[in-house]
Amino acid sequence: MSAPTLERPAPDETALQQQFDATIAADHRIEPRDWMPEGYRKTLIRQIAQHAHSEIIGMQPEGDWLLSAPSLRRKAILLAKVQDEAGHGMYLYSAAETLGADRADLTDKLIEGRQKYSSIFNYPTLTYADVGVIGWLVDGAAICNQVPLCRSSYGPYARAMIRVCKEESFHQRQGYELLMTMMRGTPEQRAMVQDAVDRWWWPSLMMFGPPDDDSPNSAQSMAWGIKRHTNDELRQRYVDMSVPQAEVLGVTLPDPDLSFDPETGHYRFGAIDWDEFKRVISGNGPANVERIARRRAARDDNAWVIEAATAFAEKHA
Repeated sequence: MSAPTLERPAPDETALQQQFDATIAADHRIEPRDWMPEGYRKTLIRQIAQHAHSEIIGMQPEGDWLLSAPSLRRKAILLAKVQDEAGHGMYLYSAAETLGADRADLTDKLIEGRQKYSSIFNYPTLTYADVGVIGWLVDGAAICNQVPLCRSSYGPYARAMIRVCKEESFHQRQGYELLMTMMRGTPEQRAMVQDAVDRWWWPSLMMFGPPDDDSPNSAQSMAWGIKRHTNDELRQRYVDMSVPQAEVLGVTLPDPDLSFDPETGHYRFGAIDWDEFKRVISGNGPANVERIARRRAARDDNAWVIEAATAFAEKHA
């Protein structure tokens, strides 16, 4: 005679919500086995997936210069950086999987246009100076964005960001060193650097997302402790950091309205073209089609590897 089935009482969702709220209020971490509101889970999947997609797509602009870098040393540095970006994507996809997301499904959503990645990677790298400017400006913006995420309320995301930020910091220093080298070179090299700065400055400012009054997700993300600062706060911090670096480098940031405000202690900067930002994130940027086409080809051409690895794992389970 079998033992009677014991019915467990349904969890008290109100009590679970209170416990979740108390954890957030105490600035503690939510872990994968903890109860969490569905909105919190979905917000995290959306943000982490977009971050992971950006790391993977972000391999392409600099990857275009792997064979054309001017020396073996520069090739090795660039290859190591591109490999780092791949690793960042893997960390982040793994973090999303702890929330119940499926990595292959996230990739499909990206390719089908149902998920996004950072708008900055939809601009082409026209010259080798772009590699250095991406390291300086783009990775610098990423650091401003991502260092606060090391204190995100979701444990796996925060822990992944610690290593990501350490490596991004190295990438920024490497990019800045490359630009310093070029600025000590020929007039043509210095002009190449200035041209790259002119093209990448404004897209770098757009990396922080729309202005606060047009950012529908920021308030709730900050209330949940997923984000720690608003888009505009991070953008201002980035400008204040970048202006002195540009002066040391010897380049001019392409903003006639850029000026220091002694009353606030911050730099004022000109109006961002948010219409361009919306065009790019809607799929109409200079390189959107190429970026997604390459990602689709990588998925389709390497499907056999996934199938073989899955079959091997199942056979030896």
